[in-house]
Amino acid sequence: MQSTHDPQAIEPHIVKSHDIHIDADYASWIAEIKHRYRSAQVKAAVKVNAEKLLFNWQLGRDLVQKKAEERWGAGVVEQVSLDLQKEFPESSNFSVRNLWYMKQWYLFYNEDPKKLKQLVSELLSTGGYEKKIQYPSLDWSENMKQLVSEFPLPFACVPWGHHVRIVQHSKSIEEALFYIGYTIEEGISREILSRVMSNDLYNKRGKAPNNFPQHLTPNLAKLAQQVVKENYDFGFATVEHDAYNESELEKALHQNITSLLLELGTGFAFIGRQKEILVDGRTRKIDMLFYHIRLRCYVVCELKARAFEPEFAGKLNYYVNLVDDVLKQPEDNPTIGLLICSNMNSADVQWSFRGINTPMGVATYNNIRIQDALPTREQLKERMELLQKELRETKKLMSRQE
Repeated sequence: MQSTHDPQAIEPHIVKSHDIHIDADYASWIAEIKHRYRSAQVKAAVKVNAEKLLFNWQLGRDLVQKKAEERWGAGVVEQVSLDLQKEFPESSNFSVRNLWYMKQWYLFYNEDPKKLKQLVSELLSTGGYEKKIQYPSLDWSENMKQLVSEFPLPFACVPWGHHVRIVQHSKSIEEALFYIGYTIEEGISREILSRVMSNDLYNKRGKAPNNFPQHLTPNLAKLAQQVVKENYDFGFATVEHDAYNESELEKALHQNITSLLLELGTGFAFIGRQKEILVDGRTRKIDMLFYHIRLRCYVVCELKARAFEPEFAGKLNYYVNLVDDVLKQPEDNPTIGLLICSNMNSADVQWSFRGINTPMGVATYNNIRIQDALPTREQLKERMELLQKELRETKKLMSRQE
């Protein structure tokens, strides 16, 4: 007979809650433990990512500084890949393509090291990333600490795949660092980053005509200018015909609200369409109302399916004041107005802003799809089924003739 102390003979023990008293202190303690564990998970993930990126940076540096191709031949990168994959077969980091990305990454940022250092310093000072990244709490390795001057630490908070896409897309270090900062601030996936870059957010940001500097604090005005785009791509929405009106445009956008929020940018929370506000017994309706998490304010969005007209600014001003008085809470920042129209003349917009004391901006949109000109998915499916049926009938006729 096996001993009762034999581990193999011990019955599985199921932990059950019994004979305990759950109170507020216990609940608070458990919540604190969960928070600490999640925090530890995040820090560990960031640290692992940082060390991996540092390795990639150093390998890219070695390929450049050692002039590897000149010294050992044109196929040296392929040979390095073979040697490393043989030694570390479980790693997917050492493909030939990835090694070339490492070299490209290092070369891109070291074209002007002094400029890189200056721009990274500006990024940290203006974006508030120092607090967000929390370097000291990560307990960096000595190797990492020694290379702070060479390896920009903000890079450590962005995944490798993001870095590759940023370098491939960006035409300058300034543009690349903008997307580095945007990725850190918004916590976006690689797919959303690709969409943001394809929409050319770097060049479009802050160019929409607005009066934010006149009516917002400097920091809030700068952030608002970054949030509002010059042009919005509504290629995800479809209207029934060319001569569509504002109501039809609004409906098409509302039917694709997830895509609309992605196009507006991270931070927008949808409050409602045709939001009703009662004023002295009369109902006023706002086309679309949002709340922006980072700006901590309401955003009144008015849609126009035609070119900008000066009177549009007056109506938007009315709705912004209305939301400020009725919905805005003391902790909220001033409400912002956003007018999106099919086209505009910047001079008309600027003149229309004179005498208006509410913050607002004007942007355009394009690529709205017309149903008459573009079959829907269901229509395409029906056509394909009809075509397949015709092909089957044709084959039957041909076989009978034979």
